Amino acid sequence: MRITAAESIVMDVLWHRSPRAAEEIAAEVADAQGWGDATVKTLLNRLLKKKAIAADRDGRRYLYRPLLSRGNYVSAESRTLLDRFFDGRVSSMVSFFSESEKLSLKEIAELKRLIAELDK
Repeated sequence: MRITAAESIVMDVLWHRSPRAAEEIAAEVADAQGWGDATVKTLLNRLLKKKAIAADRDGRRYLYRPLLSRGNYVSAESRTLLDRFFDGRVSSMVSFFSESEKLSLKEIAELKRLIAELDK
């Protein structure tokens, strides 16, 4: 399932706390993104069509909740990134970032810790 950057902002709200009404979601993200209520509702409808979220009637409004877990989304997006740019190899990705971006000592320590855990 492909989720756009704008849709992922709405998903983040729902992953953080749900169920939420469209008005609550709009209140949280609309100003920061320069969106109106209609844009938020359009994004919610797109996510409903993709079956990334569900809507449950609550009186005169709907409450939205995620069907797609954040973990599954991140896993799929990570796999797509690895496959598309790094031939599916994590080591190629780490090598790329270590050469193109200056890694901090903290980041290097974290990578070493992760590798040590994998060795166990």
